[in-house]
This record gives sequence, structure tokens and C-alpha cells, in this order.
Amino acid sequence: MSARQKGFSLIELLIVVAIILIIAAIAIPNLLRSRMAASEAAAVAALRTVNTSEIVYQSSYGNSYATGLTNLSDGGASANCQPPTVPVAASACLIDNALASGTKGGYAFAYAAVAVGGINASYTLNGDPIGANGQRHFFTNETNVIRVNAAAPASPTDPAI
Repeated sequence: MSARQKGFSLIELLIVVAIILIIAAIAIPNLLRSRMAASEAAAVAALRTVNTSEIVYQSSYGNSYATGLTNLSDGGASANCQPPTVPVAASACLIDNALASGTKGGYAFAYAAVAVGGINASYTLNGDPIGANGQRHFFTNETNVIRVNAAAPASPTDPAI
């Protein structure tokens, strides 16, 4: 056996591991922030989708907003949105089932229709983060303005985004 061995010493391996850990410590928080920003952007897009769907729903099915998010989707049966079936008020086929279920992209959506004189004259929709998927809470209603609150569930008095 020769006096000189081939391979890496323990010190060299420890230095490489330390460098990898330093790079990971820098990259992981940025990755988490990016993921959170993507979840918040998806939540805002979902609120915009519901606002647009409500406008279409109101113009297509009378002077009333949907009773619930399921009315804007397939009504709980995917066959309702398959040709030759024609969409109706109970299954308007305007949003996807994931959003109609009330959770999408790390956010929970709470929809409430406000009935006045027998018709749904307005609606409210809150989007709140589930766990660490976001820091901001969102709100929209029939005004189609999306509002934001960083500390608590958003309301009609919070600033618009």
C-alpha cells in the first residue's frame, strides 16, 4: 500500500457539506416566498373568475346572483356540463369544480348570497389562506372590487388591490 491514498479527506467533505447547507439556507426562504406569492395571485385570479361568472350568471338567468358556488359550476354532476346538455341556473358551468368546492390553490373561499325580496341581490366572497399558503386575506362582492387585509379576514371597508 502506498503512503498516499486516493479520495477526499474528512475536512474536504465537511467543507462541501457546509457550502451546500449555506446555499440551501439562502434559497429555501426565497422559494417559500415565491410559493406564497403564487398562491395569493391564484386566489386573486379565482375571485376575478367568480366576479366575471356572476356577471354572466346574472345576465343569463335573470336579475339574481347565484345561490352558491356550486350553481356557478356543474351543480355537483359533471354530466351537467357535457354536450348536448344546456347549462341552467342550478349548473351554469362557469367555474371549475375545484373552486366550486370552496378550496383552491391553498385558499379557502366562503361564498354567501344575500337575498332581498326573493332574489339574490348581492353576494360576498372571502378568500382566506389555509396554513402558510399566504399572508393576505381577500374579499369581493357584487361591486367586483377585490379588497385585501393582511391581518384578518378582509371586508368591504378594506383597501382595494
